[in-house]
Amino acid sequence: MPRFPSYDRTTLGYHVLGAGPPLVCLPGGPVRASSYLGDLGGLSRERTLIKLDLRGSGDSAVPDDPTSYRCDRMVDDVEAFRVHLGLDRMDLLAHSAAGNLAELYAARYPDRISRLVLVTPGLRSVGVETVGFAEAVAARATEWWYAEAKAALDGWQEAAARGAGPDEVNPLRKGAAAFAYGRWDERARLHAEADEWERPEAASAGFYADFAPDTPAVRAALAGLAAPVLVVAGELDPAPSPAAAHELAALFPHAEVVVQDGTSHFPWLDDRARFVKTVFTFLSEE
Repeated sequence: MPRFPSYDRTTLGYHVLGAGPPLVCLPGGPVRASSYLGDLGGLSRERTLIKLDLRGSGDSAVPDDPTSYRCDRMVDDVEAFRVHLGLDRMDLLAHSAAGNLAELYAARYPDRISRLVLVTPGLRSVGVETVGFAEAVAARATEWWYAEAKAALDGWQEAAARGAGPDEVNPLRKGAAAFAYGRWDERARLHAEADEWERPEAASAGFYADFAPDTPAVRAALAGLAAPVLVVAGELDPAPSPAAAHELAALFPHAEVVVQDGTSHFPWLDDRARFVKTVFTFLSEE
């Protein structure tokens, strides 16, 4: 498994999978080991996936400075990764919480991105509100698991709002996991259960600790991004909902939104073929 020293000499690991032009991949979680991305629904048959384990997760080392887990500080890790790979410009894919990281990277290093794919991305870096959240949750009300998952979701939101610790929050987060999948079947449950050991608590908590981005400045920088941007949203995803994904896309001069029917927060699991076709087509456009 290859490794490299980042800007502060913290050793970061990454995984290379597939064939074709490189696609650098940043995992969400926040700070979940990149193994949960798998082969992105088979996208590795078309592209070489280079999946970074963010500091403190997967095969990457724990940093000496825990404040370096913060989202905006990890931008320097992404740039060190690009330099290590010897890429003048890169196609970059980010999922979920790592969408914030990719947005900040694009704002700071716009000339280093050739194409940007944001898959059900986070919105904090750009200050987009989670519009459509309640409606997306209510739309699952006929599901057999809804009552129990909704109670856990409500408890999670309440606990997070008052700053509860992981011992209280994590079981509620786990109980609400069904909302993140288009089908709450055995495969989805196994994928969700892996989150417990793939997402280290210190790194995950540090990602948003004292995170206060200058959203007007980030938005202004992204308004000048020349690279094409694809935002992939799940029809059933509460965060970001399709409405929020469209608000995010509006911040870029060259962005498109694809909403995958019947999918939620992990669209490559819910509809592999559609996801691969969507992303590969975007990356292949002249």
